[in-house]
Amino acid sequence: MTTDHHGRPAGVTPRRRLLKTLAFAAAIGGMTLTGAPVHAATTWKIQSVWDAGTVGYDLFEEWCNSMEEKSGGELIFKPFPAKAVAADNNALFDSVRNGVLQGMNPFTLYWSGKIPASVFLSSYPAGPDQPHQWDTMFYALGMLEKTREIYEKFGLFYVGPIQHDANIIHSKNPVNSLDDLKGMKIRLPGGMVAEVFQQFGVSTVSLPGSDIFPALEKGTIDAADYVGPAVNYELGFAQVTDNILFGPPGVMSVYQPVDLMDLTVNLRAWNRLDPKLQQLVEDEVRNYSQRHYQTIQQRNIEAMEKFKEAGSKVSRLSQEDLQRFRKAAIPVWYKWANKDKDARAIFDMQLKYMMNDTMGYISEDDIKGL
Repeated sequence: MTTDHHGRPAGVTPRRRLLKTLAFAAAIGGMTLTGAPVHAATTWKIQSVWDAGTVGYDLFEEWCNSMEEKSGGELIFKPFPAKAVAADNNALFDSVRNGVLQGMNPFTLYWSGKIPASVFLSSYPAGPDQPHQWDTMFYALGMLEKTREIYEKFGLFYVGPIQHDANIIHSKNPVNSLDDLKGMKIRLPGGMVAEVFQQFGVSTVSLPGSDIFPALEKGTIDAADYVGPAVNYELGFAQVTDNILFGPPGVMSVYQPVDLMDLTVNLRAWNRLDPKLQQLVEDEVRNYSQRHYQTIQQRNIEAMEKFKEAGSKVSRLSQEDLQRFRKAAIPVWYKWANKDKDARAIFDMQLKYMMNDTMGYISEDDIKGL
């Protein structure tokens, strides 16, 4: 090796050696050349209840994959579709509580058996039926803070709601009124929704989304509620049913008109996160909620054309049916509100809002004696 007159390797200047030494020291000490600390990225594994290949999961995956760049490389969301880590909804809930997963993207209603208040954290039969009403309750009327207080009792942090869509019913035979439901066996979510439908002579069955198509195909159920047209078309419902039931004009559904999802994370994982990253996640959930909702609505319009091309026929319940449904639902609201103090606290917020003149959904006569 050739050396200079100081005995150093030829061509290596003192400045170059100094930079190499500083870079090595920075790598060892976790510092940049400017003295700023280098943070190791935090990775969260988050499972959705969307099946892979649906527009819902595609949107979720895209959003998760954007978090690394948005956080400057400090926070990575690793997305998983339904059943990828936790095999069912109960396992999903427990996996996030126990830290096997750091987060989940469920339909909030799924926890009605574990958290009774959750039936009031997504739209329920004949309740508030416009997405902006739910955003108002969460972000302006104190419902978000109360929800977080409830979830913390389970070792969870409820980051925020994610607007999704309405739920609709696909059936083998046409349904033109509530009376036509009598004697039918229908897949419905549990809790309050199932209880109201049972009052109209429906036999209700609870099934995960991935099990609906085979049940309709085999004829073990007559009809199924699931999400909106976009995802339901992708799941093949046009192949096994001929009819779609909506609510009155302007209302896709009378029983779950604003079916909310959410992002819920492990409380310990949340508390370990830097406050600036916590704020980023909260802001991003609100942004994602809007994008998710608008994209689903666009796809719904396209999907309805495809359903019609496949021969599906649309029927609508009447305003009279809506009033009958609400009359049957109100006592069930109170039944669930009285399950525990948390459910009652959430319901009280909503009842006050529904009775405000800006809404006018409920009158004193409607709740007399309850």
